[in-house]
Amino acid sequence: QVQLVEFGGGSAQPGGSLSLFCEYTGSTSCMAWFRQAPEKVREVVATITYAGRTSYGESVKGRFQISRDDNKNTMYLKMNSLKPEDTAMYYCAADGPGPSVFECPRSETRYPAWGQGTQVTVSS
Repeated sequence: QVQLVEFGGGSAQPGGSLSLFCEYTGSTSCMAWFRQAPEKVREVVATITYAGRTSYGESVKGRFQISRDDNKNTMYLKMNSLKPEDTAMYYCAADGPGPSVFECPRSETRYPAWGQGTQVTVSS
């Protein structure tokens, strides 16, 4: 089954930018980025279908961009205009091979494959 590993996390200043990468093996229909801050529930950041249709969490809409390149087996998350509230552990996820969908689910329970996480810290 699909296996994933994400990297690219680190520290950034408010208003800065950071890019995350998720390399995967195998194939997958839906892919997504989730994040979880201490003592908070895991929340969806962005999703992307095999065809490239995207959706974003309200808190990051207009600031983050998700993309994928299946020829390189890589998914990306470009984060702009970072805020301290973006500080969290970021995870990439995939649902594995399957039929195409109009839009990927936003619930973490719909993704069986997960990366180990990469920390993003935004502070002055």
